[in-house]
Amino acid sequence: METPGSQTSLHRANLERVVRAVRMAGSLTQAEIARSTGLSAATVSNIVRELKDGGTVEVTPTSAGGRRARSVSLSGDAGIVIGVDFGHTHLRVAVGNLAQQVLAEEAEPLDVDASSEEGFGRAEALVNRLIEATGIAPGKVVGVGLGVPGPIDVESGTLGSTAILPGWKGINPSEELSARLGVPVHVDNDANLGALGELVWGSGRGVKDLAYIKVASGVGAGLVIDGQIYRGPGGTAGEIGHITLDESGPVCRCGNRGCLETFAAARYVLPLLQPSHGAELTMERVVQLAREGDPGCRRVVADVGRHIGSGVANLCNLLNPSRVVLGGDLAEAGELVLGPIRESVSRYAIPSAARQLSVAPGALGGRAEVLGALALVLSEMGDSTLLQGSDGALPVGAPAFT
Repeated sequence: METPGSQTSLHRANLERVVRAVRMAGSLTQAEIARSTGLSAATVSNIVRELKDGGTVEVTPTSAGGRRARSVSLSGDAGIVIGVDFGHTHLRVAVGNLAQQVLAEEAEPLDVDASSEEGFGRAEALVNRLIEATGIAPGKVVGVGLGVPGPIDVESGTLGSTAILPGWKGINPSEELSARLGVPVHVDNDANLGALGELVWGSGRGVKDLAYIKVASGVGAGLVIDGQIYRGPGGTAGEIGHITLDESGPVCRCGNRGCLETFAAARYVLPLLQPSHGAELTMERVVQLAREGDPGCRRVVADVGRHIGSGVANLCNLLNPSRVVLGGDLAEAGELVLGPIRESVSRYAIPSAARQLSVAPGALGGRAEVLGALALVLSEMGDSTLLQGSDGALPVGAPAFT
């Protein structure tokens, strides 16, 4: 038993501080660890040696300021995390280690709305296939991050809106997948995970207040306030797609009229172009044609950008984020969509909030959500899982994946 204030508890706390610093930064030199933790160089050197001997970290030669140094990162053998991302039309799974490397990743088409049973069955099979392909012992898996295209009720853990995923009514995604895989599963909606992915490794790096806007079959936002994902007490924060733009507009799947989603989401936008471009048209194809100069597609992309900008202006007035990151296929349109977003923000947002805002495309593309799922595991997993060979506990953090 440890006594508060004892040498043992102090040593444990120092172990935690060093591991936390490395996890949050990805890799640090020993001098950088000393600066970020406030520990002496000698203490850091001893702790790093102990963690290395225990297999928790690995140390590699590097240089800093023209001088030789040693870079410290979490060991690739310390554990494996898995990310699972359910989109409305796809399933993507990634396997990563704690040295911030994606070891395997694969996506396949899937109608997620149709059946939760089929979706979880496909996810289980794909996870097991990727684990087998990498040669990893299943016992090395410390947890799974799961993204779903809908709000998660904080109290029950179930989908908060059956109108979004009618085939998932009454399902607790975390419990269902955990029962299949035999490891802890941490679940969040896909927009929040996209925000986490971009915050850690993409266009949101170094930003404490941002909104990640995902436009796909629906429209959602992942909100980051003071460096943390904000979910709200019920888990439904960020449902920007259901901001009302026109009370006499089209009826939305939520039951209201004229929601932003009815002017921007693929399910409402594609029918505008299908008579002239064919029934098989996708948003990805619309963006491609717009970039190639197709006038109809360019007009639709610009209109969508203006509508999204109206929603973003509301976010600016309420939350005053410093950056908005646009994800999903639409982000590939670049300035064709970003320009109209900025125009609407300039028109409808409070001038001081608009001046402080930057609008950028996501850097991770379609991988943002699954990489965010990997980071989610690392921020939620139990401490003792990773600190092998030491008597300390491992605090949470969110490293980046490449």
